[in-house]
Amino acid sequence: MDEDETVNQAVALWARSKNEISDEEYKEFYKHVGHDYEDPLAWSHARVEGRQEYTQLLYIPSRAPFDMWERDAQHGVKLYVRRVFIMDDAEQLMPRYMRFVRGVVDSSDLPLNVSREILQESKDIEAMRSGCTKKVLGLLEDMAKNDAGKYTKFWGEFGRVLKEGIGEDSANKDKIAGLLRLASTHADTAEETVSLADYIGRMKEGQDKIYYITADSFNAAKNSPHLEVFRKKGIEVLLFSDRVDEWVMSNLFEFDGKQLVSVAKGGLDLGQLEDEAEKKEQEEVANELKDLTAKITTSLGERVKEVRVTHRLTDSPACLVADEHDMSANLARLLKSAGQKAPTSKPILEINPKHPVVLRLKTEEKKFDDWVAVLFDQALLAEGGQLDDPASFVKRVNQLMLEMSGN
Repeated sequence: MDEDETVNQAVALWARSKNEISDEEYKEFYKHVGHDYEDPLAWSHARVEGRQEYTQLLYIPSRAPFDMWERDAQHGVKLYVRRVFIMDDAEQLMPRYMRFVRGVVDSSDLPLNVSREILQESKDIEAMRSGCTKKVLGLLEDMAKNDAGKYTKFWGEFGRVLKEGIGEDSANKDKIAGLLRLASTHADTAEETVSLADYIGRMKEGQDKIYYITADSFNAAKNSPHLEVFRKKGIEVLLFSDRVDEWVMSNLFEFDGKQLVSVAKGGLDLGQLEDEAEKKEQEEVANELKDLTAKITTSLGERVKEVRVTHRLTDSPACLVADEHDMSANLARLLKSAGQKAPTSKPILEINPKHPVVLRLKTEEKKFDDWVAVLFDQALLAEGGQLDDPASFVKRVNQLMLEMSGN
């Protein structure tokens, strides 16, 4: 179908009330305007009147286009002015994180000779963009609430794109956050089915924070030593493993009044989930191992910012955490892999005071530095980092193993 026929079909639809148009007619028009022969998941047809007058017919596709991740990919919304076709790729009508939307918008206010340059400065376009964005978000909210199966399909196709809106659209951040679907330790599977509202509904009594972890793969997140105390106490943790997730979490700080906290950053504070006896015991143990942490700090030198006792570990001997205001190690790695410079920050080494390896360090003298180096390198590997000198790590481990075997 050529553009003239598409215009004729659009005019025919707009001339009728949406209550008079059948679902089949909407689907048939979508095939031409969306260049897609699969039925859309949902659509919205509305006429907006007031300071700006325009008609919108917007579709949510059922599958992602092949070029969705290309920077120069065309947007899917066509612009008309008083039912005259103006342009095929009206990117100003939709934010970039909604580039999957297909449809047409017909304005009664814009001039017929409108150009892309005029669109960029037009207040009418800003109002239409805002209206179209809210309409799509409302469509998705309705789908998530009333048709979970369809929304699961939508999330599988477009979830990573929608996540971009957390950092791009501050006005609608809360609505987008409510539409997120995530993996968590509740099911311990990679399926992203948990909403932030679901998480809050399952929070333990006394819990006032939403806990999460970011990693470069689902298994790295799921098996991170940072989760050990949370699993022990039955506290759910959200598992983020998409590349875009670091961007998302650097812009999403709270939801429904609950602060989002990375389990891999800063000092661990479980608030009311720890009783006074636990806190007192932790302080006493940290004081008892003060000399050991100082000795480990001296041994590692410039490799760490600090060494301290932790109670977030139950099985692992040590882990690395970022200081509260430092960039996470995962984000730093992502920036480097993209060829960008990442701020230099040293990690904090936290040691498990009950682990046999740490207890051995209290009496070890001859191979103390080797044991400490292995402890640090293992913690670095466990949180997804790369060793600067893998060969030395292997050699050191082999030597310690031989010495323990008596050879």
